[in-house]
Amino acid sequence: MLRHGESVFIAENRFQGQHDTPLTPFGARQAALAAVRLARPTDPPALPLPATPPIEIAHSPLSRAAATAMAVANALAAGRTNSPAAERQPPPVLRPETGLAEIGQGEWEGLHRDEVEARYGTILATWRTRPLEANAPGGERLVDAAVRVRSTLVGVLDRLTDAQGSDRAAGRPHVAGYPGPADADRPWTMLVGHDGIFKLVVLSVLGLPIEAFWAFPFALCGISILELRAGRGILRAHNLTEHLAALETAVGHPRTAAPATSEERGGGL
Repeated sequence: MLRHGESVFIAENRFQGQHDTPLTPFGARQAALAAVRLARPTDPPALPLPATPPIEIAHSPLSRAAATAMAVANALAAGRTNSPAAERQPPPVLRPETGLAEIGQGEWEGLHRDEVEARYGTILATWRTRPLEANAPGGERLVDAAVRVRSTLVGVLDRLTDAQGSDRAAGRPHVAGYPGPADADRPWTMLVGHDGIFKLVVLSVLGLPIEAFWAFPFALCGISILELRAGRGILRAHNLTEHLAALETAVGHPRTAAPATSEERGGGL
């Protein structure tokens, strides 16, 4: 899972939800760095990913995610000539998925965080602590977003299962650090989307209740990796942002490499 880069509304501290706000130039740089990292997963420190490209890049149709997904696709294409393993595989399919669009925030979309707090303070406070009990006026209920996310995951996982053919992970060790069968050619899928949606993806795959919605933060262009092993979900990596470190000291770019979560910055959800 790769969250999109910084968007205009996030830079302006506005709630965005399903409003189609594009990447900022800084967000495009974040996406480019994340794309290079994902195109070279074996570079140290190696990501827990196969050396081969993903079978598909399923992404939210919103432009901030679509542009981030395209950056990854371009980096993968550029790296194919330098990787014998990648050359043997077909290029990944870019697949827009409406089910991966961010949770709709209704009347809050486009408003500055301070205005939302001033006008909808009680609802916002409930949303931040008990998200099943409140949502933005005119926005999407969390349970409804969870239903569409799960429906989308069914299709994603069905295609992944078809590509794999059989569960070769059944004999692999279930505790990290132990040697086991090589899995360099196992198929995998990339999702490019949003903070709120990825929270629901993780909860669904790990079998956790959606009441735990706020437990997993997703930084802009952070990388998280879920593995399905013997039919069970395992969180192999979460919120990796080391590939963005160069932006911390870039002249003229005072933002940190791992900006605060969308709710803290006021706009991702």
